[in-house]
Amino acid sequence: MRFLRVGPSGAERPALLGSDGTTAYDLSGITPDIDGRFLGRLLDGGAAELAALAEQGGLPVLETAGQRIGAPVARPPKVVCVGLNYRDHAAETGAELPAEPVLFMKASSTVVGPDDEVLVPRRSEKTDYEVELAIVIGRTARYLDAPEDADAVIAGYALSNDVSEREFQIERGGTWDKGKSCETFNPLGPWLVTPDEIADVQRLGLRTTVNGELRQQGSTADMIFSVRHVVWYISQFMVLEPGDVINTGTPAGVAMGRPDKPYLRPGDVMELSIDGLGTMRQTLGKA
Repeated sequence: MRFLRVGPSGAERPALLGSDGTTAYDLSGITPDIDGRFLGRLLDGGAAELAALAEQGGLPVLETAGQRIGAPVARPPKVVCVGLNYRDHAAETGAELPAEPVLFMKASSTVVGPDDEVLVPRRSEKTDYEVELAIVIGRTARYLDAPEDADAVIAGYALSNDVSEREFQIERGGTWDKGKSCETFNPLGPWLVTPDEIADVQRLGLRTTVNGELRQQGSTADMIFSVRHVVWYISQFMVLEPGDVINTGTPAGVAMGRPDKPYLRPGDVMELSIDGLGTMRQTLGKA
């Protein structure tokens, strides 16, 4: 199943995308939003009920033409990120492969729609792009016993852009968070895709273009720590809650790792995609 949120920022309506890939069904009579509570219900048998409703014509059609698509999850309780989780990305930045997942946080307020404008921060010279597979949590996870237990708490996956300001991140002291939490720095969507729609989450292609130039082309097969391992590992250090988002790292090709350092400027256009999870497009503006 593929879920989305349609409408102006702060007034999105929850929807289910039909099997034809174009018709959206309004879920606002079932849930006020696609949030942690809804995702928990989804994992507890709600998915089958929704599928039956859709097949029986029990859901009204929602017009999406010309409408804004919001992030597929209402403002997450938290956004947890994994750094240096692709072998080729670690190599391009000159970093050693980590022995354990590198974790940092992004402010949940960074999450915006997949085609919303991304703002280059004031005094920024090193704004960068990162195409990432995002995991969306549907059940509380604390101290999972093994990586295999992650399957029971994952509600779905989404396409994410972990936008980063490298000077703020690396050169301004402290942790990475200040270079990761600028406003609009986490476009997400267009859909939340349930695990049953993905044949193999560790075999998905990822791509980024900037102004039509291919910058990133990788595969989740190159992850150092798998999706299951990442969820299990994070649960040893913090409680994951329904609605939380985990960004799982980016492949090679970021501006920081390229010889010409082609950082983003206002007016640039980013297009990102992941197999089965859709495409997003953002124009850069000024904060």
